[in-house]
Amino acid sequence: MRKFLVVLDDSRECLNAMRFAAMRAANTGGGVEVLAVIPPEEFNHWIGVGDIMREEARERILAHFEVFAKWMRDKQGVDPELVIREGEPVPEILAQVRDDPDVGVLVLGAGTSKQGPGPLVTELSRSSGNLPMPITIVPGELTKEQLEAVC
Repeated sequence: MRKFLVVLDDSRECLNAMRFAAMRAANTGGGVEVLAVIPPEEFNHWIGVGDIMREEARERILAHFEVFAKWMRDKQGVDPELVIREGEPVPEILAQVRDDPDVGVLVLGAGTSKQGPGPLVTELSRSSGNLPMPITIVPGELTKEQLEAVC
């Protein structure tokens, strides 16, 4: 089964990327894999403190994921899977793509600020010619209705 890989973070544009991935998966018989990356700088403390912070980060990710997963199951009939990795976001996204051959499309949300579409979109679009799959970039300004129309 082809999976849509979508990155879970605290950005506003993440919501549209999640919606798009779930709707496309539902309409094409695919699946959704949600990737959350815990950056290493969060744990540059003493070992005990770093372990506590790592566990707290995982708990926040699970709570955030469950909100999206419930919506995907209830509204789209898609049961997403969660993958949590630790490291720098772009290398971890690329590693997940390599590690899971069922991933067929990478879905990213584009930010709407004056600073540009965001670091993930900027960095991954630079190397998109070397990726083994297409990247779908979902504009952060699209409404739910506009997303439904293109999915």
